[in-house]
Amino acid sequence: MGAFSSKVPWRKVPWGNNEDDLQYVKDYKPAKRNIKHLRVLLYGPVGAGKSSFINSVNIIMQRRNAIPAAASAITSDKSFTKKYQTHRIQIGRGDNKKFYPFVFNDIMGVENGMDSGVCPEDIKLAMKGHVKEGYKFNPVAPLSEGDQYYKNKPSEDDKVHVLVCVLSANAPEIKDSVLQKMSSVRETAADLGIPQMAIITNIDTACPETEKDLKNVYRSTYMQDKMKKFSSAIGIPLNCMFPVKNYSYETRLKDDVDTLIISALRPMIDFGDDFIENIVEQNVEEVNQGIEDEGR
Repeated sequence: MGAFSSKVPWRKVPWGNNEDDLQYVKDYKPAKRNIKHLRVLLYGPVGAGKSSFINSVNIIMQRRNAIPAAASAITSDKSFTKKYQTHRIQIGRGDNKKFYPFVFNDIMGVENGMDSGVCPEDIKLAMKGHVKEGYKFNPVAPLSEGDQYYKNKPSEDDKVHVLVCVLSANAPEIKDSVLQKMSSVRETAADLGIPQMAIITNIDTACPETEKDLKNVYRSTYMQDKMKKFSSAIGIPLNCMFPVKNYSYETRLKDDVDTLIISALRPMIDFGDDFIENIVEQNVEEVNQGIEDEGR
């Protein structure tokens, strides 16, 4: 564990040079004006670090310690997140407070067994924008039409624009039932055309060399092999997978932690914005086609 393939990293990142990428994220605006924000949905096995990733992005963007999403510091086989909640990243303070035009949705973890964890159908409904804020996940029964938390006519803002699978590098092998649930979710996302990527958390505790220095992450054959196994298991290509270390014990910002998270956040925004542009163009084409058909 923690072996090196060579002194040449298998992926290059601009360590400590975060200003350009950070500014890129700060300057982002959705491709289409009628869409107010890009929506990122995080899903994955219980305890993978979904809420912690949201917290880490918030810390980096605000340049200070801030905790918007409740996260557990205790390892457990049961999900800490129980409700569907949208997390916005704040700009400024007081009367000048605004929010960045991208939001994160955190959901209950995918757990082993048929009657535990989030129902795959609920994740699918969330992707389509049918789940209202505050919905409490029921492991044995998904949300249904007629429920007070079911949104009948979701707007483009309610829908998910990029789906992110969150996995922990130091977790045991993913159970078959969990993989089956995640595969079902991925198939629906593919049918909807929603772009997909993965974040690999806890890289510092998974590999001694990475724990010693985060810059070793792309030199470690252990991490490379781990990501290849994840890629094979969940079907997401390596170039859409990003290892990160979430903020946990730190009380001050660290450049190397920021570098990895920003290097995942930027393509996340790019993928989602491409989807926003494509889906809006498709809607315009459908409207134009309808007008042409009526005129015939």
